[in-house]
Amino acid sequence: MKLNTKDFEAKMEKALSVLGSNFDTIRAGQANPAVLNRVCFEYYGSPTPINTMADIRLADARTLVIKPYDASTLKLMEKAILASDVGITPNNDGQVIRLVFPQLTEERRRELSKQVQKMGEDAKVAVRNIRRDANDLCKKMEKDGEMTEDERKASEKAIQDLTDRFIKKIDEAVAAKQADVMAI
Repeated sequence: MKLNTKDFEAKMEKALSVLGSNFDTIRAGQANPAVLNRVCFEYYGSPTPINTMADIRLADARTLVIKPYDASTLKLMEKAILASDVGITPNNDGQVIRLVFPQLTEERRRELSKQVQKMGEDAKVAVRNIRRDANDLCKKMEKDGEMTEDERKASEKAIQDLTDRFIKKIDEAVAAKQADVMAI
């Protein structure tokens, strides 16, 4: 009985989607509402994501406008943005918060490129851990008599092929994001 790789493929797909959502939080010189996805503020005693409590729109290519549904939360949102790793000082006019994304310097682009590279490496580690778990399961199944040595080797090869495919996808995603960050 050969190992069913569907579960492991789904886990690797999840690692790739996490990488994509991590890339969304990196700003490449243009305004992107996704940079606020992880920013939360205290609202009635519980951490609440800003994007669930405000209308976030692009005013132009470099400006995000955040209009809270509840005006009393404006100051709380401003504090949360300041405390976050967004790296942009919010401008509060009493009605809305404006985030003006500055043009990235060459040094900042290099830093972001390194950050993208590290995120890619983390995703590769996650995929390799999934491969290790699958191989361990193959060995256990062989030991328990559920699969022959040939079936184990075929299963391990299938898992390795799957791993190689996802590592390639991660490398492509990293290269694309680095090109986006380094573009002028």
